[in-house]
Amino acid sequence: MDFNDFNFHATIRANIQALNYKEPTPIQAQTIAPILAGSDVMGLAQTGTGKTAAFVLPILQKLMQGPRKKVRALIIAPTRELTEQIHTVIGQLGRATGLRSMSIYGGVGMQPQIAALKRGVNIVCACPGRLLDHIQRGTVDVSAIDMLVLDEADHMFDMGFLPDIKKIIRALPAQRQTMLFSATMPDDIRHLADAVLRDPVRVQIDHTAPIESVSHVFYPVQTARKTDLLKKLLSAGPTGPVLVFARTKMRAKTIAHQLESSGYRATALHGNLSQNNRQKALDGFGRGVYTILVATDVAARGIDVRGVSHVINYDIPDTVDAYTHRTGRTGRASALGEAFTFVTGGDSSTAGSIKRMLGERLRHGHMEGFAADASEASDRPRRPMHKARRPAASSKPACKPNFRSGDRGRFGSRRASRHAA
Repeated sequence: MDFNDFNFHATIRANIQALNYKEPTPIQAQTIAPILAGSDVMGLAQTGTGKTAAFVLPILQKLMQGPRKKVRALIIAPTRELTEQIHTVIGQLGRATGLRSMSIYGGVGMQPQIAALKRGVNIVCACPGRLLDHIQRGTVDVSAIDMLVLDEADHMFDMGFLPDIKKIIRALPAQRQTMLFSATMPDDIRHLADAVLRDPVRVQIDHTAPIESVSHVFYPVQTARKTDLLKKLLSAGPTGPVLVFARTKMRAKTIAHQLESSGYRATALHGNLSQNNRQKALDGFGRGVYTILVATDVAARGIDVRGVSHVINYDIPDTVDAYTHRTGRTGRASALGEAFTFVTGGDSSTAGSIKRMLGERLRHGHMEGFAADASEASDRPRRPMHKARRPAASSKPACKPNFRSGDRGRFGSRRASRHAA
């Protein structure tokens, strides 16, 4: 199957080719046709599987016909970053179609959003809170909406948006096409799906495990030596932008400052930043101004930067689902990626859950001098977290980082650049 099988408008086909899309991903192959046919869709797919294009392409195709100055498609997402990402994809795939989209979220002034709505748009990408503000003020007309997308529904529930979403849905026309996408299906999301979807086409794409294009390595380490290990790995010369995840806002800020002080082009992304500074960090990472982005989980589902070669979990995530979403930032669009996770002695519970999910795909790395502290390992299981290791006869050390030695310095170290000069 290729994208020509869907008989998209010639302009949309040209945009698909310009973006070098080759053949549909599984979620695209199974959802585009039902959406074009007008069916409601419930898709279970992890991040990085191409689901944004899975709903954007058929929406654009259907909007080529009909009124152009009414909001006809509404896409609701949990974070500002994801909202902007979807808006960007619409701009790329909808270029030269005459269709207009805009993003709506809090943390910025309402007046520019109101002005854009008055000028006329066809697609609105929105976070629930600010969208509800516009609906209640009467500054957005939702009476003509005939397509609704709830993206990352489980994450919206985790962030407490479910009451706002229910209020928004009550304000929309009852006759509409609804698409709900989620990485997991907890009971609350299942109940919401049952309430808002009518006889939906159900599509499930390996939602319980990370995508196959990502390799996974655990590194045991003492808590106090995590930053040293991070610098050790970075000094090996990764081949592309690197995303580092930290548990707290303060830690993300501190790590980014420490890396910057060591000569790396690093910046932080967390919830305490203003919207302008958050966008500056994301844009800088996407353009290569920064080659390392240290983020909290607020960014796990809102970053779509081509070529992210490594995701490094400085702090192990709290859940298996969070691990999947974090590591989905690399290995996207069939590219290869690596996910490194720092594991201390106190991380045995979550590490064990991730290990069971990954099975034989998980490997163990060893950096001399960075073993987990014995005092931290008191609650570790007695058996190793995983049996799979490189064959004893191999001449390679177990799970040495898969970095190209010839690429040392491509990471953006100012220090390295000065030495080279």
